[in-house]
Amino acid sequence: MTRGGLIRTGLWLLGGLMLGGIIHIVAVILVPDFTTDDAWTRLATFGPDAQFNVLPAVEPGAEPLPMLDPSMAHAVCRFTLDDGPVRLDATIPDTFWSFSLFNRRGETTYSFNDRTSGEGKLAMLVLTSSQLSMLRENPPDDLDSLIVIETEDDHVFALLRAFVPDKRREKAIDAALGRAKCAQEKV
Repeated sequence: MTRGGLIRTGLWLLGGLMLGGIIHIVAVILVPDFTTDDAWTRLATFGPDAQFNVLPAVEPGAEPLPMLDPSMAHAVCRFTLDDGPVRLDATIPDTFWSFSLFNRRGETTYSFNDRTSGEGKLAMLVLTSSQLSMLRENPPDDLDSLIVIETEDDHVFALLRAFVPDKRREKAIDAALGRAKCAQEKV
């Protein structure tokens, strides 16, 4: 093979490798957009939408969801904002609790805990920008006691966690998580 043929073959190989690398990078970036097994879909197995569903206890090798703390009790509420805002209310017994709001892909969009909630209870309204405009025209009576969260996501889920200090308090904490409200609000 001549020197010119070697250079030409080398350039074709280099071009092919670069094209393969570009295709690989694009495929890796686009995989999350095409997967059907996202956080939103997995949560459907725990119960109906628009209500808090208490998750089973976290046991080694049998976690209901990845990365849950075994010293906490968990409840999850999956909802859409297509039909209006969603109101979340909970009162947890005197223990540490935290709350997180996630988008469909499982990315945290808002988070707080009992120390930062003001009154030590969960009282929140989650809505879209257009629903917020309608809410301003006709606000609820208790608006000043609510945390109002505006989101661009229509499919949202909430995770409520409460610390279980010992077995004696486990039933009371699970009952409080079971009484937590997650319901469509009329505007």
